[in-house]
Amino acid sequence: MMKYIILFLGIVFFSCQQKDKVAERIIAKLLKEQQDCWNEGDIKCFMKHYWKSDSLKFITKDGITYGWENTLKRYQKKYSDKALMGELQFDILSIEPFSDKAVMVIGKWQLYREAGDIGGHFTLIWKRVNGRWVITSDHTS
Repeated sequence: MMKYIILFLGIVFFSCQQKDKVAERIIAKLLKEQQDCWNEGDIKCFMKHYWKSDSLKFITKDGITYGWENTLKRYQKKYSDKALMGELQFDILSIEPFSDKAVMVIGKWQLYREAGDIGGHFTLIWKRVNGRWVITSDHTS
């Protein structure tokens, strides 16, 4: 009997690990899409993986911006042309699943641009909302 319990627990554990790996691959792909959108100068495309909700939180040293529309406007104001946007590079440091519906991503970002290179770190909370992975909270420094 104990052999079957151990086998069952092993199958459950393996199944959970596989789900985590699928979520990690999906989110890594979505971050690559975001990077590509940014590098094409398309902020609206970049924003498509953010939660289109007034509950979205974008946190920086300047404070918290609430909502998808306000976050879009903030990006458009701060990066008003391709020269200010530069070339974005993400470096994912870790992807940590909280559950099958929530994942935390920690990474580094770098903008290479004529106006001067800038960069920092980010913590993203991704959640499955209506079957899609979306960023519900972005803390960027």
